[in-house]
Amino acid sequence: MKTVQASSKQRGFTLLETLIAMAILSFGVLSLASFFSQGLRSSNDLQIQLIANQKAQQALETIFTARNTQLLTFAQIQNVSKGGVFLDGAQPLLAPGPDGLVGTGDDDTSNPDVVVIGPGADKILGTADDKVLPLNPWMTRTILIQPVNTYTDMVLVTVTINYTYQGKAGVVTLSSYVSAFS
Repeated sequence: MKTVQASSKQRGFTLLETLIAMAILSFGVLSLASFFSQGLRSSNDLQIQLIANQKAQQALETIFTARNTQLLTFAQIQNVSKGGVFLDGAQPLLAPGPDGLVGTGDDDTSNPDVVVIGPGADKILGTADDKVLPLNPWMTRTILIQPVNTYTDMVLVTVTINYTYQGKAGVVTLSSYVSAFS
């Protein structure tokens, strides 16, 4: 029978090798954490940009709807300075007034626009305790309506949403031609 002799030399990691491996591993984990936090910030920025885009689309859609339902005549689809109903310059985002149009003089100043971001304590979306994100005063909407020189029965509507959220400024602009014909 053979006997196995134990080697007197034990092999393993030295303290220096262990420290170097831990430093490399720490650097890798911290780099991943940095990418993760950068992704979260980017996701939040895109969410705010999406809200701004939706609010610009809302304004354009109300103009088309007002024209199609004949709530407004084509001559009324102008800025106030040109004899129309849409306010000039940057305006706060408010709930539409009795006419149902955003950006007009009858907007409900007592009801600033908000976006529902989640259910409240009752965990049911669409109830009074929902979590909301108020859009004022950090978001404004400008509706600019300009004539198209070559066509008397067409205007160019440009809706610009300016926002400054958590120190970052942004602009979303949507443009569309609106004709007198639906």
